[in-house]
Amino acid sequence: MTKTFRTLDDADLKGKRVLLRVDLNVPMDKGVVTDDTRLERIMPTITEISDKGGKVILLAHFGRPKGPDPKDSLKPIAAALSGVIKRPVAFAEDCIGEVAAAAIAAMKDGDVLCLENTRFHKGEEKNDPAFVEELAKLGDLWVNDAFSAAHRAHASTEGVGHKLPAFAGRTMQAEIDALNKALEAPKRPVIAIVGGAKVSTKIDLLENLVTKVQALVIGGGMANTFLHAQGVGVGKSLCEKDLAPTARRILEKAEAANCAIILPVDATVAFHFEANAPAFAYGLDSIPADGMILDVGPRSIERINAAIDDAATLVWNGPVGAFELTPFDKGTVTAAKHAAARTKAGKLISVAGGGDTVAALNQAGVAEQFTYISTAGGAFLEWMEGKPLPGVEVLKI
Repeated sequence: MTKTFRTLDDADLKGKRVLLRVDLNVPMDKGVVTDDTRLERIMPTITEISDKGGKVILLAHFGRPKGPDPKDSLKPIAAALSGVIKRPVAFAEDCIGEVAAAAIAAMKDGDVLCLENTRFHKGEEKNDPAFVEELAKLGDLWVNDAFSAAHRAHASTEGVGHKLPAFAGRTMQAEIDALNKALEAPKRPVIAIVGGAKVSTKIDLLENLVTKVQALVIGGGMANTFLHAQGVGVGKSLCEKDLAPTARRILEKAEAANCAIILPVDATVAFHFEANAPAFAYGLDSIPADGMILDVGPRSIERINAAIDDAATLVWNGPVGAFELTPFDKGTVTAAKHAAARTKAGKLISVAGGGDTVAALNQAGVAEQFTYISTAGGAFLEWMEGKPLPGVEVLKI
């Protein structure tokens, strides 16, 4: 990791103005932060820079404002962050210009300051050189600790990294380290579990994974498209029938790459899409024409668990059933618990990411037992697709 990327170990922080890009996109309700997981994630980087005498200047966005908008202000989040890191967090009403410069000039070594939402300026998302310059002149070095925004080439997530000495924060370092262990230089054999509703959103992901893993479990609504492509009747299940040729192409690519595709061999079927609807296990040759596949069946769960047993590394993105509704969470929860037990026993490196995946693992009560959980959504997906991430590339030596 440290051979490829500059980290805080390589930075002289004392007395320096450190522009620290963080992820403050936390859930809010009536001005109150309802989940401070992301604030806790960035705490180690903030406190380390502060303790080493750096002036911590936080850059972040919140929401999708079209200009300055009080409802998207970072001010209440800065207050919540202060409670998490147990030290004062000052706030500046702008992220560039005289307001920001004056707030930074008033800082002492070790102080923490949060600048206002970078997206209040159009130059942020456009990565406008003039806006990049305005940000860069506020700092002596730039630290990126926001992997979740690393897939975007915006001013604060990538542009400033070309103007100032650039370093990975501890959260970014841990994320890249975990992801490299999962796919770039993994302990083999590697299995991937990919679920979710639609194949159309994960074509690039599937095509990349079949060249990198030894086995690929496909679940969720997207499995129905693959089953349909193989001539299986899926009744009224969610299915992108027009993508049957794409599914067959992915299956052919997997065979050529010697990647085993593990599809459901049975299904849990209901006739109404609602919680606790009567559900029945069916073989694939007898799915009712008016039925909906809402989860993998018991034999499929056994196959997934057996595949996990055979693996040294697991990468997981997407639930294998309609996990939001009981009893259709059984497949996802059972597999999650099995993977967690293997991880706890030291037999599996398990990396998972994506909003639904994290929610499902939390629901199963096993998120803490996985080797690494990525809170990044789009960035995690693009990394799994094999795409270079601008906010990571700029950190390379």
